Amino acid sequence: MRRACLLLLSFLCTAVAAQAIAAPASATLRWRGDFTTAHSLADGLAKAWARDEGGRLDVDSFNTISGIDQALDGRVDIAGSARPPFSGRPQESGLVFTPLAWDALVLITHRDNPVHNITLQQLYQVYMGYTTNWSQLGGPDKPINLYSIASPLDGVEFDLRKFLYGRGDQEIAAPRLYLNTQQLQVAVGLDPDALGVSAYSNVYRNPRLQMLRVEGIKPDARSISDGTYPMLVPLYFGSNPNDPKAAEVRRFMRFAEGPRGQAVIRAQGMIPYADGAALAAGAETRATWIAQRLAAEQSAGKIAMNGPLAAPGATYSQGASIAPTSPSTQAARARMQARDALDRKVKPVLRTADASEGGGGE
Repeated sequence: MRRACLLLLSFLCTAVAAQAIAAPASATLRWRGDFTTAHSLADGLAKAWARDEGGRLDVDSFNTISGIDQALDGRVDIAGSARPPFSGRPQESGLVFTPLAWDALVLITHRDNPVHNITLQQLYQVYMGYTTNWSQLGGPDKPINLYSIASPLDGVEFDLRKFLYGRGDQEIAAPRLYLNTQQLQVAVGLDPDALGVSAYSNVYRNPRLQMLRVEGIKPDARSISDGTYPMLVPLYFGSNPNDPKAAEVRRFMRFAEGPRGQAVIRAQGMIPYADGAALAAGAETRATWIAQRLAAEQSAGKIAMNGPLAAPGATYSQGASIAPTSPSTQAARARMQARDALDRKVKPVLRTADASEGGGGE
């Protein structure tokens, strides 16, 4: 009897070991992307994935373009992005972009700034470098310190430029550049004269920041969920169908889009993409509404939607470094000031010369 029990125990142990070998543990997935999708989606989904499915998702937040490029070359399995693929980079079509949640672009300034509203035309003028003082927006006589992201195709910045100019890669006049929205938000919270753009999910709980109304519409849970706030954006996870871990990625994505993943998304104050069918259907209506608000600028020839635009401070923006006090930023500012000074001296001379020679002007 004892021998029979030992044989049975040995058989059971062998069977369990064989089953363990036949069913390998879930592969660890690597995620990289912008701070917005990391903070709003990836961190929470990684915890839920580990708790509910025993899987592992390593999250590395940096910026949009690094996540997309590393997913394309196989260094990570999933890219996080607050924008869809950019047609100007054909290689991005190699990823499958899956929208997971609805978020919104918000214009942020210091909590003590007396300006509480901004129009779309004013935004256009500020980001192009035509409006440079808060007094032009109904505030104090102080310069607007415009903050932006150094990466030219950052998701949040790309979306804002697409709304305003019809092209996400539009150059802008922003002298203060940061690596990601997290750094930008810290800087804006310390500067009473700052202005920048972030995502609602990033900042709605931040007491140091004020979210400006856009065209009088306050960004909040209600205006986002009913689609009355104009600048709504999906957040995406991008995956490479040729990834060796593609099967595990698909399993994770089914989890993220399923009931438990959607619960995580709602807990972050966002709307699961599948719940926002009306928001998706209203995208064209919102785009038309924005275009109507910009119509005066368009009729004056100042906005060329989908066409090349030159921002007066673009050279400054391209030459600036990460922090506003860095030597390269100071040098960029000096170059811009020297260029403007030269323009002021040279253009009157050219006009005089043209007039004396019967020319037609500049």
